[in-house]
Amino acid sequence: MKCPLSLPHLRSVKFAPLALISFFLFTNLTGILFSPAFAPSVNASTEETIPGDIPSSGDQATDWLIFRAAQRQGLDPRFVHAVIWQESRYKPQALSHVGAQGLMQLMPATARRFGCDNANDPAENLEAGTKYLSWLLKRFNGNVELALAGYNAGEGAVDKYDGVPPYNETQNYVRKITARYGKTYHPILSPEEARLAFDLNAGNGEAASSVTE
Repeated sequence: MKCPLSLPHLRSVKFAPLALISFFLFTNLTGILFSPAFAPSVNASTEETIPGDIPSSGDQATDWLIFRAAQRQGLDPRFVHAVIWQESRYKPQALSHVGAQGLMQLMPATARRFGCDNANDPAENLEAGTKYLSWLLKRFNGNVELALAGYNAGEGAVDKYDGVPPYNETQNYVRKITARYGKTYHPILSPEEARLAFDLNAGNGEAASSVTE
């Protein structure tokens, strides 16, 4: 007895190539769509770090304010830290008996001279203080001792005595900061030059402070 041909079976065979082609296209398209190249981009957080040999105030936000203010003026942040340590011990509300204010102990006239309206604001104080330090270094050709003497006693007193004035306070001030910083010369540099000269590239060395942006 002959069995009739199974038409459904023939139809399935007939459409098998089409199914294979569809499967091939599907796997290739999905492979493309789900490949890393077509995956949604996710911005990974980038972490900047302050070089580990730069001192810390103990407050990360203050450290970054000091670091960036120093960079903008072409200064070594280590030098700025040495000045702040002597001036205020990192106290933003510090006030001296003669009226000097803030982290870098700006006198009101000096604060106004360098664009600081609120000397108790750390960012404003640091911006004006680093501008003044940079100005003094340029005036005294990178001589750290004379720049510090000018910062403490005024540049006029340095001119008058043609050197560090013979005031005990100023002489002790210069001696202590110079010892803490460890240098008596600070080159006059642009911000870009300072970044290289003072090794200020973010991430160098063991981080003292870090920030995720």
